[in-house]
Amino acid sequence: MLSDFAVETLDLCRSFKLKKAKKENNDGLVTALDNVSLTIRKGELFGLLGPNGAGKTTLIKILSTLLLPTSGKALVDGIDVVRHPEKVRKRINMVTGGETSGYGILTVRETLWMFSQFYGIPTRIVRERIDHMLKLLDMEKFARTKIGKLSSGMRQKMNIIRGFICDPEILFLDEPTLGLDVQISRDVRKYIKRWVKENTKKTVLLTTHYMAEADELCDRLAIIDQGKVLICDSPSNLKKSLKRDAVFHIEVGLLTDGLDRFKAVSGVKSFAYEHRHHLGRTLLKFILEDDSVISNVTGTLSQNGSKIITLSKVEPTLEDVFVSLVGKGLEQ
Repeated sequence: MLSDFAVETLDLCRSFKLKKAKKENNDGLVTALDNVSLTIRKGELFGLLGPNGAGKTTLIKILSTLLLPTSGKALVDGIDVVRHPEKVRKRINMVTGGETSGYGILTVRETLWMFSQFYGIPTRIVRERIDHMLKLLDMEKFARTKIGKLSSGMRQKMNIIRGFICDPEILFLDEPTLGLDVQISRDVRKYIKRWVKENTKKTVLLTTHYMAEADELCDRLAIIDQGKVLICDSPSNLKKSLKRDAVFHIEVGLLTDGLDRFKAVSGVKSFAYEHRHHLGRTLLKFILEDDSVISNVTGTLSQNGSKIITLSKVEPTLEDVFVSLVGKGLEQ
């Protein structure tokens, strides 16, 4: 009997054995997933947000039957991914950012047809889907272009079409806009949102480390770091959780040394930074216990001889939520 959930995990763990164990880790084991328990509803666009190495891709690989868990349980559409991987594969598809699917000598249309045949989709239906999706993603003029001659952006658009062409019940998108320019990323996000909206029983699990992408696309998201799920909720609820805190952004001249001292300032709950080398500036981001703490921060800057260029109190963002939980920004 199929589940009401598209994805369920219970105490899911995955460890890897390093070939050369580091001194601080004598057994050579690295924990990629640490007791991850999640439920994703059917019809949901669910996101996993976290830095590189957080465990996002490992989780996707387990759910798509490409990797076995060390312990715990994972169900996709109610089916155990370890016991019945062949049944899971019939219901899913996966797209990874930066991948090079297919053979360079095949055209875009030939490549899409080839992948559709792995799922046994009749040619008549596939032709209609290919024509429809090439038009939606503005790729009609590339239909007869060999994929070896496509730009990286056009190739990733083709990969997105490949992911949807078999009309999966659950689609795993692992950083699908990685490295794409602004316009192509916008086209991809627009299509993902449209597909989920028009197919209310279909589910997308999206991994990303782009805050704005997670905020725009996801119904709910989980923030994951070092293999642990730290929190899971809607983007709006996550941001509301920080309303009680004071969030300040301070722009100063480029500051590369001694940044850790801001974490020790009295009243600072979390701190992150973003270097803007093209402007010769650094943006400091603070989550404070209350507004009065800002005087402690500016005092520390004055002692260091740093000149404040701009100072503003801002509404909490997903990145602020991330910083408050992880203790650092994605750039650090």
